[in-house]
Amino acid sequence: MSSAEPPTNGTDGERVMQDELGTSFRADRFYARQLCTRLNPSMIEFIARMDLLFIGTSASDGSCDVSLRAGPAGFVQVFAPDLVGYPEYQGNGVMASLGNIIENPHIGLFMVDFVTDLIGLHVNGAAQIVTDDEVRHAYPDLPIERVRGRRAERWVLVHVEEAYIHCRKHIPRLVPVDRVRWWGTHNPEHKGGDYFGVAAERTLPR
Repeated sequence: MSSAEPPTNGTDGERVMQDELGTSFRADRFYARQLCTRLNPSMIEFIARMDLLFIGTSASDGSCDVSLRAGPAGFVQVFAPDLVGYPEYQGNGVMASLGNIIENPHIGLFMVDFVTDLIGLHVNGAAQIVTDDEVRHAYPDLPIERVRGRRAERWVLVHVEEAYIHCRKHIPRLVPVDRVRWWGTHNPEHKGGDYFGVAAERTLPR
């Protein structure tokens, strides 16, 4: 199936709400014009210059988590028009996203250009967790990590089921500012410390 050929249009829940709110005609037009089952060349080029990735996952009981991944432009890799992947670096050790994927492989990716084109890209699909060695064995030309303090132990590979545009209407324009990034740090200050005061609240006498 080419990227120009739309997949089955909409979930049951989408259809219920479209009927209730009278948006079925607009939704059908969007599905026909914009919904892809594979990445087209413009989408692949867009992903190659992204340095932010938002990911949405859910556990088997439906509880959800949205998280952020970041890296140099190109850290999200397109291995094929129907396969993308991103590296997993050390974080807070909770493994919320990976834990959800183990229970439920459905995943939503969102990338957005806040600077130049003010446009976003949704990629939804089925995820699998693989080691860095497995990815590099399958794709020996994968770039070597160049950022000090960062080495991916695992990758999340996403088998693309849907890809579609996010309109620019409400995307703010941001201006990049140089900053020092403490990749791979465990220093609480560099990680944001107790910014929201939760740890402090829990150490207060009761």
